[in-house]
Order: sequence, then structure tokens, then C-alpha cells
Amino acid sequence: MLDLLILLAGFVLLIYGANALVDSASALAHRLNVPNIVIGLTIVAFGTSSPELAVNLMAAANHNAGLVLGNVVGSNILNILLILGISSLYAPLTVKSNTTWIEVPLAFLAALLVLVAAGDIFLDRAEENVITRSEGIVMIFFFIIFLAYTFQLIRRSRTEEPMEVKAYSLSRSVLFIILGFTLLVVGGRLIVEGATSIAEGLGISERIIGLTVVSIGTSLPELATSIVAARKKNTDMAIGNIVGSNIFNVFFILGASAIVFPVPVTGPSFFDLGFHILASALLFLFIFTGKGHRLERWEGGLFLGLYLLYLGFLVMG
Repeated sequence: MLDLLILLAGFVLLIYGANALVDSASALAHRLNVPNIVIGLTIVAFGTSSPELAVNLMAAANHNAGLVLGNVVGSNILNILLILGISSLYAPLTVKSNTTWIEVPLAFLAALLVLVAAGDIFLDRAEENVITRSEGIVMIFFFIIFLAYTFQLIRRSRTEEPMEVKAYSLSRSVLFIILGFTLLVVGGRLIVEGATSIAEGLGISERIIGLTVVSIGTSLPELATSIVAARKKNTDMAIGNIVGSNIFNVFFILGASAIVFPVPVTGPSFFDLGFHILASALLFLFIFTGKGHRLERWEGGLFLGLYLLYLGFLVMG
């Protein structure tokens, strides 16, 4: 009963945090003439990825390798297949920013990078597969380059689509962003703690906990934020939030975790890495084919079906 109450409290905090964050980020974007997708790739993505960061750093410090990799890969799969799938059902997600020519392919390359970093036995004839500290440092370098690119984009960008935003002052926007971050992080942590206690009581492995309970719990900020953004017709933010979060998860969160403690990769995890690449490749394909760089409702429905299939495989496995 206590764990269930913790879960419910986490959901409430996430809902309020997501609304505060989207409203304040939209107001800040309007005031600073920053495109929605850039806000999604920086402020919103970092705030909604904070639960993954907190969980992963603690798991790495405790040498819970299955939880570290499962949380990142599971979150990225869920972000694309579940969150974008649900968001696109509200309305087709049209991406009008030219920055998609960089961010969407970069998210796909990040998924490939994790597989390459994990394939030591196949690529180097090593004795075990492990994401090493040096590979974690390389990921952090990629993250720094990505941040530099994004801030250069902010300097020369202009708002690309009209938005309905609340008339917040600059100080109030910053205050509500901080409040939204706080509620998202606290809510995510409460959900993870409650759900993990329930799952561990059932004797579930670290990998499965990371791919399901923990990844779902830590990705609820992205789910809430993207759905709110889609309902408010901020379609650039809805996709930018997910793409930015996936890039953050690999380059920053997994990189920082590997620096804290190298991450061993077991055989079953390669199926998850392959599914991660498949989801990223489909997003790349759907955005850059058809008309208008958009994710249609039927494509979102396909995403949802694939995610249910993936969950079914994990449960049956």
C-alpha cells in the first residue's frame, strides 16, 4: 500500500511539473525568440532526463550494470515508440525546423554508438563486452559538441511558428522552469522507488527492471511533457523533447555512468540494443519520407504496436 501511494504521489507531481515546464519553456522561447525545438533539445530535454541521470549514477556507483544499461536503452525505446506514438495520435507531429536534419540522424547515430561500444567480443576479440570509462569519456565529448552546436543554433535562430504562450516575465519563467524541474525529478524518483520495490519483491532481474519499471518511471516526464506539448500544438517541442532526451541519455547519462563504473553488457542486452536501433531508424525514416517532415497517426499507431510487442517479448522471456 505504501509503494502504491508513493507511485500515485509521483504521478501527481509529474503532471504538475510537466505543465509548469512546458508553459514556462514556451514563454521563455517566445521572449528570447528561440524555436520550440531548441527549447525541447536543451531545457526541456535536460529537465525531463534528470530522473534517468539520478537513477543511473546511483546504479553505477552500486555496480548495478543491468539497471544502468536497461534504464538508458529502455527509456530511449519507450521515448520513440510509446511517447511519440501516443503524442502523434493527438495530431500528426509536423517538424518545421531545419534542425531535424541534424538532431534526428544524430539520435540514430547515438543508438549505433552504444552497439559499437558494447561489441568488444565481436569487434576486438575481447573476453567480455563492456562499455569502458574511455568510451564513456568519448560519449561526454560528443555531448559537449552537441551542446556547442545547439547553443550556436540558439544564437542565430528565430521563432519558426506562432505559439499560444502565457505572459510570464523572464524571472517568473525561470522560477517556473526550476519548479517544473523539481517536481519532475521528485515525481520520477518517487515512481521509480515505489515501482522498483514492487518489482524486486517479485524476483525480477535487474535488466528487466531497468527496461520496464525503471525506464517507464523515469520516462514519465517525457511522456507528460510531450503529450502536453502535442495537445497545445507545440509540435516542434513534442518531437524535439524526445530527440533531445535520447541524445542526452546516450551521450551524457550513459557516458557519465560508464565513467563512474564500466558497464558490462550481457548477451540478452544485444536484443535490446538492436530494438533501440530499429526504433531510431524508423523515426529517421518516417520523418524524412512522405510530405512535410511529419509523423502521421498511422505511423504512431505502428510505434505503439511495436512497443507492445517488445514488452510482450520481455514478459514472455
